Amino acid sequence: MQFKKTWVLVANGAIARIFSLAKGRLTELTVLTHPETRMHGHDLVSDKPGTSFGSNGYGRYAMEQHTLPQKNEAEHFAKEVAQHLDLHHRKAEFQQLHVIASPAFLGLLRNNFHPETRKSILTEVDKDLVEESPLHIRSYLP
Repeated sequence: MQFKKTWVLVANGAIARIFSLAKGRLTELTVLTHPETRMHGHDLVSDKPGTSFGSNGYGRYAMEQHTLPQKNEAEHFAKEVAQHLDLHHRKAEFQQLHVIASPAFLGLLRNNFHPETRKSILTEVDKDLVEESPLHIRSYLP
């Protein structure tokens, strides 16, 4: 029986830690960061929302911002993390993946993984463990 390489992703909207799992031990491979997710909304937006003319042709109205800047940044980061893992999966650097992520970020990741990478996922844990030790993280895996 061939040994399958297993990776573990531990992430939230600002940090993604990637580990290899071999012989029951986690070894950190890389850390991806996206500090913009932690910034205040007013620091992410360069100016006020635009304006538009009313549908009745009279007056101008401020346009609403439909997505919070932090959520938008988290979506960008989820796409970046998913693309990173998709690339390494295509290169056969891992065949199995455990995903541990904060609940909201886990949903964003699911939406961005390539179907082939998604098939490699063995476990999903909806918990923010990015600040935890590898030993503590390991306790959440089968």
